[in-house]
Amino acid sequence: MTPRHPLTPGRAGTASAALALVLASAAAGSPVSAAGGEGGEVPQGTVAYRATAQFTTAGRARDLLLHPDSKKLYVGSDDLPETTQANESGLHVLEPADGKVRSTVSQAPGPTGTLGRRSVRQLVAPLPGDGAVFVYPLRGIGTARDGDAAAAGAWVPGGPVTNAAPGPTASTVLVAQGSVLSEVDIATAAVKRSLTLEGGERFAYDRARGTVWFTDFGNRRTYRVDLASFTVTATVELPAGESSAGFTEVDPETGAVWVALDTSVVVHDAAGKPMGTVKGGAGADMPRAAGFDAATHEAFVVWQDPGDTSQPGSDGDGALTVHRTRDLKEAAAPVVLPGNHAQSGSAAVAVQPGGATVFVSDPAAGRITRLERSTSPRITRSPEDRTVAAGAEVTLTAQAEGTPAPTVVWQASTDAGRTWQAVPGATSATYSFKAAAADNGRRYRAEFTNDAGVGRTAPATLTVTAADTTTGGTAPAPTTGGTSGTDGSTAAAGGAGSAGGSAGSSVGGSGAAGSDGGASGATVGGTGTTPAGGALASTGTAVASLAGGALVLTAAGWVLVRRTRPRRTTG
Repeated sequence: MTPRHPLTPGRAGTASAALALVLASAAAGSPVSAAGGEGGEVPQGTVAYRATAQFTTAGRARDLLLHPDSKKLYVGSDDLPETTQANESGLHVLEPADGKVRSTVSQAPGPTGTLGRRSVRQLVAPLPGDGAVFVYPLRGIGTARDGDAAAAGAWVPGGPVTNAAPGPTASTVLVAQGSVLSEVDIATAAVKRSLTLEGGERFAYDRARGTVWFTDFGNRRTYRVDLASFTVTATVELPAGESSAGFTEVDPETGAVWVALDTSVVVHDAAGKPMGTVKGGAGADMPRAAGFDAATHEAFVVWQDPGDTSQPGSDGDGALTVHRTRDLKEAAAPVVLPGNHAQSGSAAVAVQPGGATVFVSDPAAGRITRLERSTSPRITRSPEDRTVAAGAEVTLTAQAEGTPAPTVVWQASTDAGRTWQAVPGATSATYSFKAAAADNGRRYRAEFTNDAGVGRTAPATLTVTAADTTTGGTAPAPTTGGTSGTDGSTAAAGGAGSAGGSAGSSVGGSGAAGSDGGASGATVGGTGTTPAGGALASTGTAVASLAGGALVLTAAGWVLVRRTRPRRTTG
């Protein structure tokens, strides 16, 4: 049963993510106004991320990788000192939805080939179908898939591996051993070629453009290396500062290089031209990880607190910020990451394609936070003012977009929109009721709510007129009655002609038949009767065959005037 709408508070129920706001009635239709609305707590369509789960099943997470094919979450971890009953280092494979551990690969070959428990410091690349290439201390390059008893691996000759990236071919990886950049065979760890730079230890590979950006934090510069020739082709100077080393990452879509320095991120385009600087976090927070999403054209940056409460600006909390890659502007509200500090290692980030879900590691707490994107309701259609007759059916339907799907509650106002009250029970996509005279002048709107905020439609004003009692109803009483006569008569609307006269014609009522075979009457919106001796039955259409007569419209209705000839006398 459709709920009525006394103005008392009500609660919103669940609605679909896309609802339609149309104010309609059975009496008449009307186009819907353009998208709009009154807004709410935040601007319509505001994007925010919220923590929906925390996983503590993978030790001290050092790196994260969402496999593009299997969709599994791979976690490279160290052991947590406080978990003395178990060693949690290794390669963990988790279910992204709930953090359940599918498997753990903890064994990998040492420098002599002997298997042993190994921590995983960096996830380099996904393997086709499932699995990952990873780096383990000090110089190990390993591969493993979900369910493997042990990883395959080999040790790179030279110094400890400080950074790695996918290689130019599926069988190689690029590794940094301090300032030495090498292309290494994954299976054997044999060095295929190498280049020694002036300094640095971290880099990023732009596969689409065949370029490596190798950052020398000590000398505040980054070198552009052409991978085809394995030579330095340009040097880009970085801003002066304290030389706090962060990350070097390349946006695969634009080729821009993002370098984390101290408490900011410096961005250059693919040619090395400065684009700007990204700030985020709070106080002394340092940028420690970045991920990119080509679908949304956004960069996700994790900021960690230094973890030193004696340092100005240190509050112990980190943050996640989201920026548009084209202009570096903020694309979502920053998210506070409680307790995420850099005392136990740098955080990592993994972004689900499309940006709906983001995973951030917290090495100090031994947890992974799952964050989901929320978008405040955006009104896509608002109602127009309507005028209906009392007793007519009115249907309200609403439309808004949002993530997660917003709930809706209808509201009404009796004081021109100064105050609003919820309509009890009106918590679904449509709300219908019969308009009453008391509803005249009331305003109606829909309020949409989700985790990201509140959005309200523009209000519609309902005008209620008196019920229509003429069309299809009972005809009003005649102002003049029918006049009978022997030689002819005139019948008013709704009246009856006498013997020898014409039948009365009615509007919305029934005309009586003449008694002596006069011309038949026709009805409009009503039902006529067939006069005695008449030849045409009424069809509800104003049709009559009138011989020598005239049709006259008067304020009381249609009146048929029939002039008759004088009757001849005989003999």
